[in-house]
Amino acid sequence: MTELLVDRAANRSTCGHMTMRVLFPTILAAFCATHAVATDKCTADAMIVFDGSGSMAEMGFNDISEPRIFEARRAVAEAVPEIAQTRRLGLVVYGPNGEDECTGLDLRFPPTANAAGAVIDAVNALEPSGSTPLTQAVRIAADELQYKTKPAAIVLVTDGKETCGGLPCALANELHNEGADTTVHVIGFKVRSQFFSWNSQSDRGAPESVARCLSDQTGGTYTNAETLDQLTAALRATLGCKLLF
Repeated sequence: MTELLVDRAANRSTCGHMTMRVLFPTILAAFCATHAVATDKCTADAMIVFDGSGSMAEMGFNDISEPRIFEARRAVAEAVPEIAQTRRLGLVVYGPNGEDECTGLDLRFPPTANAAGAVIDAVNALEPSGSTPLTQAVRIAADELQYKTKPAAIVLVTDGKETCGGLPCALANELHNEGADTTVHVIGFKVRSQFFSWNSQSDRGAPESVARCLSDQTGGTYTNAETLDQLTAALRATLGCKLLF
């Protein structure tokens, strides 16, 4: 009887080791595959589309105590250096330096390795002006990423409005239907309602950018950011790699 118990215990032990030998490689392979997908996604080339329109310099009403561009510059300086270590970043700026209000569209540079300094310098040098052709700016970024044949990741930072006749939702459908794998994340920074209101409390946190459909229809995220910390976190969440362990 004692020998029989020993044999059964040995069999259980052997089977346990055999099961672990069979299962562990499978579990490890699945984990590595998931990790590889996550890493590929968060290290692929990306474009930042940045709002440099005149409204980024607004202040003094609707609970905006300093121009939006001030906090935006600080958020970019905090978030981008870490992000740029793992992925190539490009930059499109819209708003200033156009021949008229709606032609200020500037592909500053395509996805570039170690682009933190270039991104920060470009944003710091911005003097906001012009209107908001955000739809065309996102299209420029998508084309630069060759979105019809390659995965494309775009992060749009905007204070909310399209003021140059663009149709962001129509573009969203196009990117979704014709893109190989196009994702647009939209960060609405201090978005305010279209109409002036002395009662800023009624506006706080309620309005959303008309560009939200760009994220909704491409599987991206939409984030309302009201503070420096929230904008910094949104940039990290949409452009950075999340650690799995």
